[in-house]
Amino acid sequence: MSNTEARIDKWLWAARIFKTRTLAAAACKRGQVSMGGTQLKPSRMVKVGDVVDVRKPPITYSFRILQAIEHRVGAKLIPEVLENVTAPEQYELLEMSRISGFIDRARGTGRPTKKERRQLDEFQEDAPYYFGDFEFDLED
Repeated sequence: MSNTEARIDKWLWAARIFKTRTLAAAACKRGQVSMGGTQLKPSRMVKVGDVVDVRKPPITYSFRILQAIEHRVGAKLIPEVLENVTAPEQYELLEMSRISGFIDRARGTGRPTKKERRQLDEFQEDAPYYFGDFEFDLED
């Protein structure tokens, strides 16, 4: 089942770190995959015992390769393929980003938050309605 070496893009896909091999290769090309501080190309061969760092903002995951596979395996077999050696500080960073809320969304863009929605509703309640010189007869 396991070889001595595997392409990094295939291994990242097979180990279910990325959903598709295309995404894994793109991450390598963007410099999000490294080993020992060196960025890896998608065709780089990795072997058992290597520690691969994968940057998925806001944190960097670290995985030790236990099996150099190139064919996707079931989720239950992942503990046999890799060992997660990510530093606890990285998970603390992830938790902090979850607590702080919308990091990537600039204020005033996109869908309003619950707080912004309440402010909008309150503003609209206070605003007087002006219809100009029109008269409405609502008793028809």
